[in-house]
Amino acid sequence: MSSADDQTTTTGSELRADIRRLGDLLGETLVRQEGPELLELVEKVRRLTREDGEAAAELLRGTELETAAKLVRAFSTYFHLANVTEQVHRGRELRARRAAEGGLIARTADRLKDADPEHLRSTVRNLNVRPVFTAHPTEAARRSVLNKLRRIAALLDTPVLDSDRRRHDVRLAENIDLVWQTDELRVVRPEPADEARNAIYYLDELHAGAVGDVLEDLTAELERVGVRLPDDTRPLTFGTWIGGDRDGNPNVTPQVTWDVLILQHEYGINDALEMIDELRGLLSNSIRYTGATEELLDSLRADLDRLPEISPRYKRLNAEEPYRLKATCIRQKLENTKQRLAKGTAHEDGRDYLGTGELLADLRIIQTSLRRHRGGLFADGRLGRTIRTLAAFGLQLATMDVREHADAHHHALGQLFDRLGEESWRYADMPREYRTKLLAKELRSRRP
Repeated sequence: MSSADDQTTTTGSELRADIRRLGDLLGETLVRQEGPELLELVEKVRRLTREDGEAAAELLRGTELETAAKLVRAFSTYFHLANVTEQVHRGRELRARRAAEGGLIARTADRLKDADPEHLRSTVRNLNVRPVFTAHPTEAARRSVLNKLRRIAALLDTPVLDSDRRRHDVRLAENIDLVWQTDELRVVRPEPADEARNAIYYLDELHAGAVGDVLEDLTAELERVGVRLPDDTRPLTFGTWIGGDRDGNPNVTPQVTWDVLILQHEYGINDALEMIDELRGLLSNSIRYTGATEELLDSLRADLDRLPEISPRYKRLNAEEPYRLKATCIRQKLENTKQRLAKGTAHEDGRDYLGTGELLADLRIIQTSLRRHRGGLFADGRLGRTIRTLAAFGLQLATMDVREHADAHHHALGQLFDRLGEESWRYADMPREYRTKLLAKELRSRRP
């Protein structure tokens, strides 16, 4: 047997062992929460399903509704745990494969070595991949359940010493208990804002790490084949129909669209604030040991004049740390932007951001100054990753596509054609006699 086969066998046995482990912990949860009778019923149904389908069906037909509901929940919880375990092991397998063979981006870059450099640079400048989250309210899982399953996944993916096994199992058991006590189904029909929060859950997770990793790898691999990804390129962005799909959901009104956009901005700005806070902690560069461009210093002076909210304490403590002080000003502008959107007040130039472009411009002022003063490694490394991540998500996480029923477009354009004295193209696909009657009826309805 080859080493690859050995690895597959080992991975499969470890996967089965972890599924059994979570299954045993779930069994303990059922006993704690509902009593041993439910666990006995679960085991009986599972055995009969394998051995005697007719007997299993007969047993289920005779089960009371309340007990049947618990039985369904027990099996669905088990499948949730098994799926989470498979995802964790699949992630490990993919990481091992990337370590041995290189990732998809690296393998693709290897195939581009012989490509025409100018054609490749032109292609990279116009590269834009845009995954879109669609609106499917029936598929929206509750964030409460998703968060608990994610914690279970994180625990499974954490190496554990034998001495810590008991504590680790207790943490897993606690989360399984919480999953059991959490209603997976909403008691009311989810509204578009609920659907949006479900999508935001995934966008937040992508914002926190995965997108930055992908863009960092893309930048590094392109440089390896002699192509630089331009600073203003956005190779990856996100879209959403949720809150804008008026064709598919009659409950989506202009107010709903506005509310969802505000919600997306709230989460998007919060994610940006986390990244800026991280930069503030890192950008301790002292003007004594390095320099700063006049552009950065002029920008900082203008910010401090317009942002009286900046604490005098920060101005005093960071007086010789212009990069950190500039990041503090960026943070304040983000806070002001969030408050402006929440209150519906007007944009104030220099005090908040009208859009993502202004945020990125501030960050690039820092990046340019670092590059010119021996800080290129950080400028193109951690700061570059931050800029590309924020460019991908913007302050709103995803661009909303507003989808309207064709009749609404036809009606609006038809009125324009009618005002010009032209026969409305709304009826272009109808026989002429019907078209004439409908137009005459519409004109009569408009007469005073």
